Amino acid sequence: MFSIGNKIVDERIPYIKFSCNLEVCKGVCCTVKGGKGAPLADFEVYEIQNGLPEVIKYLPEKSLKIIQENSGIEGYSGNYTTSCIEDKDCVFVYYEDDIAKCAFEKAFLDGKIEFRKPISCHLFPIRVSNFGGDVIRFEKFIECKPALIKGQVEDIPLYIFLKEALIRAFGEAWYQKFKEICESKLKISKEVEF
Repeated sequence: MFSIGNKIVDERIPYIKFSCNLEVCKGVCCTVKGGKGAPLADFEVYEIQNGLPEVIKYLPEKSLKIIQENSGIEGYSGNYTTSCIEDKDCVFVYYEDDIAKCAFEKAFLDGKIEFRKPISCHLFPIRVSNFGGDVIRFEKFIECKPALIKGQVEDIPLYIFLKEALIRAFGEAWYQKFKEICESKLKISKEVEF
């Protein structure tokens, strides 16, 4: 582990290559069984409720029924998540061909709303836990194996692949320091190999 400001970072992150491969994984991160959807920051509850009039245009009927009951959100302050359909799909999933996609991101990319999607989704497979301060860690997820392979083939470091999400979550200055440390660690490891 290493730290940047008051954030502790998983030592593995600089060395991981990663690039989503939706054609293979089919957006499985949005459809994982387990009963709980994406973790939400408290402020995101407002963003989700505010964006619903546009987002629901992309969603199937089964999602709309759940959203009518609870806005697609479960939990309480400090522990909100998106709702799931039948213990699986996030309530905000729609399918394009056979690939699960986020209706919030679709509405954002279409210029209908300003909220892209929950930050926990944008950062995935990086997760942020709070143990008296943020702990930023890589979550190994077997369904992401195609993304790890594609990242290796295309030589895309995880910290570059998630640049936009990391800046959104922690700010430009923090990201630049993080990137410098990652690059420094990679340089040292290459020197050690020889």
